[in-house]
Amino acid sequence: MTSMSQVCAGDSTDRVMKLTEAHSRYPNDADGAPYDEVFIAVQAAVERSASVGKYEIGALMLWKRLTLSSRWTRELNNMGDQQVRAITASAIALARDKSLAIPEGARAARQALTGLPGCRHGNAVASTILTAGAPGRMAIYDVRAVAALNRLKCPDPEGNYGKYMTTVASLVSEVNSCGLSWCPRDVDKALYMLAIS
Repeated sequence: MTSMSQVCAGDSTDRVMKLTEAHSRYPNDADGAPYDEVFIAVQAAVERSASVGKYEIGALMLWKRLTLSSRWTRELNNMGDQQVRAITASAIALARDKSLAIPEGARAARQALTGLPGCRHGNAVASTILTAGAPGRMAIYDVRAVAALNRLKCPDPEGNYGKYMTTVASLVSEVNSCGLSWCPRDVDKALYMLAIS
């Protein structure tokens, strides 16, 4: 795996402090903040079924506050749910595959989703589906995540989910070397809070 010094420039201690402070501001469902209610409900459904259907994708897009009146949503709605679940089941299996390093699993899982409307270009929808299916191994990638990585002096993943997950995995290692126990979803939450502050 690429070392953190190769991935992000700057002082590691400062970066960890920024990440942990931002993470502490993320709305916590245990404290009654309903922010992630929908995401957690979809995550539980995916845990049971090992796939994501149109119903769950709709819920995830509500959670991400995406406009659902686009061409890809019409195309998705015209696909059979069984076909959607077959595509997402394959991708989620790859994302969960612990024999693959996180970046390799991310690349393979992302590739497996290219047949799904909304996942052919860009990573916002695909990464949300993968994170719901494998929250301990995947993280959401969107413009806010890239903005936060820039603030941390980490390289721009240039639209590549595998590169993004290489950086996220390195950040997880860096934070955990300070005695914490984070997964990629924790980095994702911290990046979100960094971007909106």
